[in-house]
Amino acid sequence: MARIAEVRAPAQPNSPQQEARVRRILRAAARQGAASGLERVQMHEVAKESGVAIATLYRYFPSKMHLFTAVMRAQIDRIQGEVAEPVDDLDPVDAVTALLLEATRQMLRSPLLAQAMMISNNAAIHATEAEAGQTTASFTNLLLRTARREEPSDRDHQLARLVEHGWYGLLTSALNQHTAADQVEEDLRATCELLLAEWSTT
Repeated sequence: MARIAEVRAPAQPNSPQQEARVRRILRAAARQGAASGLERVQMHEVAKESGVAIATLYRYFPSKMHLFTAVMRAQIDRIQGEVAEPVDDLDPVDAVTALLLEATRQMLRSPLLAQAMMISNNAAIHATEAEAGQTTASFTNLLLRTARREEPSDRDHQLARLVEHGWYGLLTSALNQHTAADQVEEDLRATCELLLAEWSTT
């Protein structure tokens, strides 16, 4: 379990140099998490690889929980950056399904990193950390954008959250080797079809 740091807000980068430093830290953490898993990642090794002092690392990320929650948020931002503008003639349910299938495949290619991010995000939720809420909101907004819900209603947000929770559970089952990857994909398609039927344009 990721350790919970003392209660204090992580520092935020406020210059291009600081933003570049944070990106280096997140890349180093992602590489080490993918190779070793959460428990084996050492903060001083992340600092060393990213070329920052350990005090600098802890200023931005007071614990591994903060660090890997931020890695997860960066992964979502990266996926969002890779998503093309929604295609008008593509059914929204198909668009969301395709996005989640690709996200699932990416996560399962690096299972140790995926587990590190999910464990940390869960710990942040239990600790009522703002980072976890930001991560959830980012993913919900990504689903709504993919579905072309330009002015989403409360109902749209609810459906997006339900799909997100379903995806999260399926991914957890796959990472714990309780469900085969092909079954996860089949279940994910069914989840989107059932929960998002009212978004369909076909």
